[in-house]
Amino acid sequence: MRLPQLLQSAAGAALGKKATDVVVLDLRKESAFTDFFLIVSGSNQKQILAIADAILDTLRKERVRPTHVEGYPRQEWILLDYSSFVVHVFSPKSRSFYDLERLWGGAHRIEMAG
Repeated sequence: MRLPQLLQSAAGAALGKKATDVVVLDLRKESAFTDFFLIVSGSNQKQILAIADAILDTLRKERVRPTHVEGYPRQEWILLDYSSFVVHVFSPKSRSFYDLERLWGGAHRIEMAG
């Protein structure tokens, strides 16, 4: 399956900052509010911030800005909403706790590799 270019760019930016467990969930058959989730993990707060900043910078160069951003103060789960896809940058603890992959278990899962 071919992923949208902006989503691929966001995943590439995350991988460029050494994000781990980079996964895309295809929600087009599951949800009406977005087409895809990009879920990534960072090992610590500094890396989580670096990953989110890299995604923002990469997509800003494409003249695309998120419609909504959450989580910068705590840096445990940063959410970047680009309407057609939502980026979730998690700490390992938060990713395990919220377990979006299980919650959206019916979605097609695509592993992204660097």
